[in-house]
Amino acid sequence: MNKADIQKLREETGAGVMDCKRALEEANGHFEKAKDIVRERGIVIAEKKEGRATGAGLLKEYIHNERVGVLLEMRGETDFAIHSEPFQELAHALAMQIAAMAPEDVDELLKQNYIKNESMTVETLIKETMGVVGENITVARFCRYEL
Repeated sequence: MNKADIQKLREETGAGVMDCKRALEEANGHFEKAKDIVRERGIVIAEKKEGRATGAGLLKEYIHNERVGVLLEMRGETDFAIHSEPFQELAHALAMQIAAMAPEDVDELLKQNYIKNESMTVETLIKETMGVVGENITVARFCRYEL
């Protein structure tokens, strides 16, 4: 285990330096195993944060080929979190998901397999981001238009 491995794990997962170091130590230097450990811990952290008030909001728009449009309202606990890169990336990914898969409502969206990684659901993607951001994240509502 070296600094480069810790930095690479941090870049790929968004986890803190010490979390990455501990995961690599626990995985005996095996990078992929450490990555799984970081993700699992992030989901556990996220589950503890569910239910906390999400007073800060963000609207994300996405238009695909000038034929499909999405307006998505997402919520976080603080302005700091909603302006963070992981939150912004999540908002964009979810707007694309809605454009591509046309869920009827938020519940259906959360149950869908994520289009960029079919092995996870949208709900899991959100929980992973919650673990990185350190706050509760919710999808409040969305609308989708198609010509």
